[in-house]
Amino acid sequence: MSKILLQIDGTNVEASEGMTVLEAAQNAGISIPTLCHHEKLEPFGGCRLCIVEVESRGWTKLVVSCVYPVEEKLVVRTRTEKVDRIRKTILELLLAHAPDSPELKTYAQEYNADKDRYEKDASFCIHCGLCVRYCAEVKKADAIGFVDRGIRKEISFIPEIAATVCNDCKECFPLCPTSYLQAAFVLTEALAFPSAPSDSGPAK
Repeated sequence: MSKILLQIDGTNVEASEGMTVLEAAQNAGISIPTLCHHEKLEPFGGCRLCIVEVESRGWTKLVVSCVYPVEEKLVVRTRTEKVDRIRKTILELLLAHAPDSPELKTYAQEYNADKDRYEKDASFCIHCGLCVRYCAEVKKADAIGFVDRGIRKEISFIPEIAATVCNDCKECFPLCPTSYLQAAFVLTEALAFPSAPSDSGPAK
């Protein structure tokens, strides 16, 4: 596989053909924030927090680094004024949905984001899709999915599947950057899962 030389924040970085800018940066020890990326999953580009500024063939543009492929002589800037401003706004919008998320709070402090800038709409889900994609791509179970679209989109367990596979798995739980996934599972379990067999049957 051919090697590609690019520059990230003034550092020359060697990457393999087919890698994304985010992967190249991570391999070089350069930090780019992300909420929807996971090394075992296909790039999603959902949260947009990994946005960076790139310069290629004399043109400068903003791209989502987790889906943008490396190019020879590409110049990447991860912390320009414009990039930081966009990340700050993204975080402020997400904090309106999940104000108590430890991960969002950490990023908010780094980018000086105001958690009270936007009116609270505490759905607690930020639509990173990690749980949906992990269940589909890694576990091949499809026990959880997106329901509806746009501003009404939310995550929901599929009761008839979740009831048979989730109790022995729950590998997606640690991936959730908010408390929504666990709460959604408990609610689904209470409302739709069949009751566990009783152990108090007659003695044999």
